[in-house]
Amino acid sequence: MRQSRFLLTGLGLSLAMASLGAQAAGLSSEHKPFGKTNDGTAVEQYVLRNSHGVQATVITYGAVLQSLKVPDKHGQFADVVLGFDDVQGYQAGTAFFGATIGRFGNRLAKGSFELDGKRYQVPLNDGPNSLHGGPQGFDKHVWKAQPVKQDDSVGVTLSYLSKDGEMGFPGNLKVDVTYSLNDKNELHIDYKATTDKPTVLNLTNHSYFNLAGAGKGDVLKQLATLHASHYTPVNSTLIPTGELATVAGTPMDFLKPTAIGQHIKDDHPQLKFAEPKQGGFDFNWVLDAKGDIGKLAADVRDPQSGRRLQLYTSEPGVQFYTGNFLDGTIKGKGGKPYAHWSAFTLETQHFPDGPNQPSFPSTRLDPGQTYTQNTVLKFSAD
Repeated sequence: MRQSRFLLTGLGLSLAMASLGAQAAGLSSEHKPFGKTNDGTAVEQYVLRNSHGVQATVITYGAVLQSLKVPDKHGQFADVVLGFDDVQGYQAGTAFFGATIGRFGNRLAKGSFELDGKRYQVPLNDGPNSLHGGPQGFDKHVWKAQPVKQDDSVGVTLSYLSKDGEMGFPGNLKVDVTYSLNDKNELHIDYKATTDKPTVLNLTNHSYFNLAGAGKGDVLKQLATLHASHYTPVNSTLIPTGELATVAGTPMDFLKPTAIGQHIKDDHPQLKFAEPKQGGFDFNWVLDAKGDIGKLAADVRDPQSGRRLQLYTSEPGVQFYTGNFLDGTIKGKGGKPYAHWSAFTLETQHFPDGPNQPSFPSTRLDPGQTYTQNTVLKFSAD
């Protein structure tokens, strides 16, 4: 049974109270055209700004976080998310830069799952499996947008109707995702969805971060802390085995600040599954916070720039991926090539292949229920 997991405690309560002292005058937004898709559909760009100069840009194609500009320890701003300067880059791309992922984030074994005795098939787009909702997932559609403004934040709500049978999933699914920026340098990503038939759902955001700046080298010296004592090991096609394994004594131990590259080339079978040639991370960590958004889930810092990203989420897991299959052939914003290990993701989620793993948290959504989740990205500079 899918239940709302947003609890207004801890951080959630403090954020709700933030409006009492917010500098609302420093918050602003604008929207403008961002070109057209190949079939002529107009795409819009929404730019959110706070009083400190932090700027988040969202486009209606794929409900993508297209740009995120934050300061370093000297007050110099850089865009810290990978992406493209035009719609066509996103249309042709297969890396899911900044996209809202659905209907099912991460992998489904053989692209299939069973619900109430009926088997459903999603098109395969990742070897023998389906990935991120199939080849025409939520990242490949234009969403409707509506600007929103609160006393303490400015944002945009993007909406999409995924029709019954789209990519093989049952039920007409109404989805809203709201990006909102406040004066605490926090970007909130809030999700809500309802269905008219039983279905499965696992939404996430697929932003690739480089705290030195997008296209500025690799992230191997950036220090990551994942507050997760366990992870879900995978087989050779990156489908979880069903085990919740301890990170102790493995390269997956990020309980203390650890350089991303410190163990990325270790001789460990899991790393070889994720990237056979050199090793890499592409796994689901089981967060110790267990959906308590008041507890820190992950913390990444770039020693050189001082930029720091702290992650809070109502989800039980996070996919930490190190851009293993970026190889410099993709030219991103400003024509910059995105090289191997040039970014990391923190995809908050339920566990991969959840519908086929009875011991994992349920991803089922029934009529009359409302799916909700909340993720907070907090930026600062040491």
